[in-house]
Amino acid sequence: MSLPQDEFSPAVLEQLRRLQQKYAADGQDLAGYLEGLYHADYVNYWDYIELDTLLSLQRPLTQIPDERIFIMYHQITELYFKLCLCEYEQIGQLREPTVGELVLRLGRINRYFENLIDSFDVMVDGMDKSQFLQFRMALMPASGFQSVQYRMIEIASTSLDNLLNKEKRRLLGEAAAHDELMGCIYWKAGATIEETGVKALTLIQFEEKYTQQLSQHAAQYQDRNVWTVVQHLSAEDQQHPRLLRQLKLLDTNVNINWPLMHFKSAVRYLERDPTALAATGGTNWKKYLPPKFQKRIFYPQLWSAQELEDWGKSWVESILEEAHG
Repeated sequence: MSLPQDEFSPAVLEQLRRLQQKYAADGQDLAGYLEGLYHADYVNYWDYIELDTLLSLQRPLTQIPDERIFIMYHQITELYFKLCLCEYEQIGQLREPTVGELVLRLGRINRYFENLIDSFDVMVDGMDKSQFLQFRMALMPASGFQSVQYRMIEIASTSLDNLLNKEKRRLLGEAAAHDELMGCIYWKAGATIEETGVKALTLIQFEEKYTQQLSQHAAQYQDRNVWTVVQHLSAEDQQHPRLLRQLKLLDTNVNINWPLMHFKSAVRYLERDPTALAATGGTNWKKYLPPKFQKRIFYPQLWSAQELEDWGKSWVESILEEAHG
């Protein structure tokens, strides 16, 4: 039997009581909020995710069709990076972390990176080489090097010490200040003119836009980066196999597999015999991208001496063989 139209079901009345308690606690009038709800429209999928805006954000600089692929893939990449940073933020907020919580959130970050790594063939195999070599010249001096979210991911993963060249870290000493560490961070050598070592415009513009933001981010994560949070666990939990697996996966995904996808792309599109084309941002990509040269390692404590010595070597060799095979 249905209720008269002027009566509420017990379920609706219960929800009204809960809402009344919620708004009363903040001194708010429930009736006003209900009136606002009455006038509000239903939520649509396309409005909620801003679909029209999202699909309007691809603005090629040329008439070459595959430039759209290039733009969309990089936009997708940045959205995945933002998903990762959501997880890093929650990891950093853990004051009494557990193995389960860390494994959950590190697992999410690893899945995001694995999706990106697996999808990079959209760029490597799904974009016409001749078209790329035409529209790339319209993009100068822009470069994927300028992805600030990737830098934020690196900073949130480990201590700044591990993002410096070993020799520079040794010269700075143990008492190096925050600004000194940031001033020597590894990527400052990534966008330099290969013949002279002078900063490329790509790096100059990146530093002008993001130096202050990255310095603040690094200060925020000094005591909240993944490795610092792990140290809050008991000695036994720090050695938990599931946790170690996720930490080592993160290290290889961010510092080997992801850079190598870019290296693979650069080899395919920029490598020519007997000389190679420069990247659009002027980055010295042959020295900057291969992990065996950079040896960026978030968690050196987790790897054997031989693994550290061979960091990235076999991956790079396989990519080169594939490209020139």
